[in-house]
Amino acid sequence: MDIKEIQNLIKFVAKSGATEVKLEMEDIKITIKTGGEDRLETTTIVQQHPSIVQSAPVVQAPIVESTEATPAVTENDNFITVKSPIIGTFYRKASPDKPAFVEIGQEIKEGDVLCVIEAMKLFNEIESEVQGKIVKILVDDSTPVEFDQPLFLVDPS
Repeated sequence: MDIKEIQNLIKFVAKSGATEVKLEMEDIKITIKTGGEDRLETTTIVQQHPSIVQSAPVVQAPIVESTEATPAVTENDNFITVKSPIIGTFYRKASPDKPAFVEIGQEIKEGDVLCVIEAMKLFNEIESEVQGKIVKILVDDSTPVEFDQPLFLVDPS
């Protein structure tokens, strides 16, 4: 595909009223995004050689409706792992000038706030679903976390 064909494709997509078109061929990938009304917003062209670059499968993250932490028992200890229920940024404090919600060695009960995870400018308080003592904090403050990533180890005894 030469530049003239790409330009014609862009014009065709702009006139068609489509907001996004993706085209993949053996050696080229093209994504065209328009704002409608013959106004072109974004054009991305990526050339690749199939023998060198392999495309990875697309995995969609599951949708989580609850902001409560999900406990899971680890196999090697009797500790309970509190995992992140959402993707976002992990914070140990409500604000920089406030104390941390929990510390290592602290006793917690069900409903206690363990941390806050910011997702899309919303701060979600993560509450404990178990009672016990914080054994280990597995994530540094102000770092990104993934869905189901271990955050805390809790000794339930």
